[in-house]
Amino acid sequence: MIRLIVQRLLALVPLLFIVSVLTFSFTSLLPSDPVDLIVGDTATQEQYEIVRERLGMNQPIVVRYVQWLGRAVQGDLGTSFFNSVSVTGAVMQRLPVTLSLTAVSALIAIVVGVAAGMAAALRPRSWIDRFATLGATFGQAIPNFWFGLILVAVFAVNLRWFPATGFTALSASPWDWLRSVILPSIALGTSSSAAIARQVRSAMVGVLQQDYIRAARAQGLSARRVLIKHALTNAMVPVVAVLSFQITVLLGGALVVEQVFAINGLGTLAIGAVRQQDIPMIQGIVLVMVALVVVVQLATDIVYGLLNPKARPS
Repeated sequence: MIRLIVQRLLALVPLLFIVSVLTFSFTSLLPSDPVDLIVGDTATQEQYEIVRERLGMNQPIVVRYVQWLGRAVQGDLGTSFFNSVSVTGAVMQRLPVTLSLTAVSALIAIVVGVAAGMAAALRPRSWIDRFATLGATFGQAIPNFWFGLILVAVFAVNLRWFPATGFTALSASPWDWLRSVILPSIALGTSSSAAIARQVRSAMVGVLQQDYIRAARAQGLSARRVLIKHALTNAMVPVVAVLSFQITVLLGGALVVEQVFAINGLGTLAIGAVRQQDIPMIQGIVLVMVALVVVVQLATDIVYGLLNPKARPS
């Protein structure tokens, strides 16, 4: 297992390098000039050149990339063009908000998806199976931002069970934190739970028909032990890949759901940076998001190796 982790970590180095090159290249080749947005229409050419030199925009793109990469390796993602704040500081300040939303959404998706998939697999072609299939289809069809608006209208505006907007830090109040993330997490995790339920049902139906499951039952093992230790453990091997993909989907979807619930996470920061064409901020957010996806993929490889010893390097 240690060898697997080392191999995956070594493979991440060229991946992050390629991503950094693409991110810097694409943001630096935007058609409009951010200097024009900073100096305005009334600025003189001399003022324009001064600002352009101060931001380093007058240097070749290769030189700018090397300088940016050197600082990024040290944890410095640059400074915002518009408010002179540290990109690293701004991203790290908003990151816990997005991670909280993603983590709770993933927990909801896993619990609901695995439970619904198992219930449907244990009684194929029953009303439970049909209901779970219908719910999964509905869950994958509805947009998460629309579902979020419905949740706000029902549970925040009418019933007043949860706050409609805003985010409370976990350190400030665990109860208020949970109340602030539960509605956006449900809106975000519904689609992923539907995808997980479909995969769990398909995998469980196949596993329950295997000979070793019949042998375990013939040995007199309890139904719970057969289901959890033998059936679910083996069925989770193909499900892990789906979980990994869905967690990355949740990270991207969180940026949209944050707008619905007025949560100041990375989504709000990213949209503001795009509108202002704040290149350093865009580059920093993209790089951090890619790093999060890479961490998720690494965790997936480790879990997959634990569940399936054949996947481990010899």
